[in-house]
Amino acid sequence: MEERLNSEGIRRDDLMVALRDRRQVMGARRIDSCMLCRRHNVNNSGLCEICYGALNGDEQRMAERWLNG
Repeated sequence: MEERLNSEGIRRDDLMVALRDRRQVMGARRIDSCMLCRRHNVNNSGLCEICYGALNGDEQRMAERWLNG
């Protein structure tokens, strides 16, 4: 299991569920805080550039849906 960079962020294991939850994504965007690590400057999927770049195939597809509207 992967350690979280910030204990306030969601666990990586829960990311797919979070990306399906409009409230979680919109909340991360509203406060400009990455859902995983809590860095600022999030994209439309609620993730910072670093965490977005580390996504695997299924996670990447789910996040891209947010970026493509």
